[in-house]
Amino acid sequence: MLAGKRILLIIGGGIAAFKSQLLIRALREQGASVTPVLTRAAEEFVTPLSVSALAANKVYRDLFDLTDEAEMGHIELSRSADLIVVAPGTADLMAKMAGGLANDLASTLLLATDTPVLVAPAMNVRMWEHPATQRNLATLKGDGVRFVGPEKGDMACGEHGPGRMSEVPEIVAAVGAALADGPLKGRHVIVTSGPTHEPIDPVRYIANRSSGAQGTAIAAALAALGAVVTFVTGPANVPPPGGVQVIRVQTAVEMLEAVEAALPADAAVFAAAVADWQVTGKMTSKIKKDGSGKIPALKLAENPDILATVAQMGRKRPKLVVGFAAETDDVLANATAKRKRKGCDWIVANDVSPETGIMGGAENAVTLISDAGAEEWPRMGKDMVARQLAARIAEALG
Repeated sequence: MLAGKRILLIIGGGIAAFKSQLLIRALREQGASVTPVLTRAAEEFVTPLSVSALAANKVYRDLFDLTDEAEMGHIELSRSADLIVVAPGTADLMAKMAGGLANDLASTLLLATDTPVLVAPAMNVRMWEHPATQRNLATLKGDGVRFVGPEKGDMACGEHGPGRMSEVPEIVAAVGAALADGPLKGRHVIVTSGPTHEPIDPVRYIANRSSGAQGTAIAAALAALGAVVTFVTGPANVPPPGGVQVIRVQTAVEMLEAVEAALPADAAVFAAAVADWQVTGKMTSKIKKDGSGKIPALKLAENPDILATVAQMGRKRPKLVVGFAAETDDVLANATAKRKRKGCDWIVANDVSPETGIMGGAENAVTLISDAGAEEWPRMGKDMVARQLAARIAEALG
């Protein structure tokens, strides 16, 4: 997949640096050549000798190396690669990148390049959630830097939450997506997917039968065409695709916040089956039966309309906004009315009646509704629907 590609791998100083050695092996197995750069902090976790042996290449460490810098080595290194990968991307490295600092070899390489950059962040959960890191993240995304992860999980410091570096297969998939030379290269697309879970009490929630399979397939198809994909997913039954920036949410409110934070974008595809209502006055303790036979009353309020909010956003509105209409009757009429009401460019309509087996199944049968009219597609696998839709999006974005 990566045959002949040249990867400049910058290894930051964090416990996740041990994964960088596995990443080197995986990249080379895919046919890529890897030139490693170690920060001084990284040498506290991995040795130059082991990294060099795995990469079968020289390790670069010092900005002021007389031999390397005789020919302005930091400039040559930064521009001879097809992709620069920063893994682990520490809070310090992200801050230097966002601020344009260049006080060591790694930060100088990152400032002196016009080569695409992919960062796999890894840090303590509090560091990741700190406003300064989130500001740096937004700045770097605005500068066109790609990200993969971080993931939620247990950390070496004993805490749990977002901050774990993505696993090697996910990083390799992100490298492949970053190097994909397709018609959507350089375009940013937001995709929502899966159901939302609206809590009733700590153990119960309102949800729907969406598996997230269609949204996941769409995100993968867009990434395969070279797009930078921000994938905002509810608690789906299928794992997210590789090569995309994954943002996990639970509720409709969280999904809207994540979408708004991901803007601006060239296109947005709202494939998520968002719950229409949320429970007001959610209980902090489990609701229990009291033996009286009295059913507890639930008060509902409308959830925010994510599709309409983005479609009617004004200057921040993506050039192309695509919604989904899952209907059980009068599919075409209801979907056409929904497109007009929401203000989106396209609606992908489908019949999710139980007898169709579409919701939660492997196939879909959709009708694409746009200004050009209604175009019915034959029933096919959800991956085929995704590829066909991604191709149409690429065509629409020129």
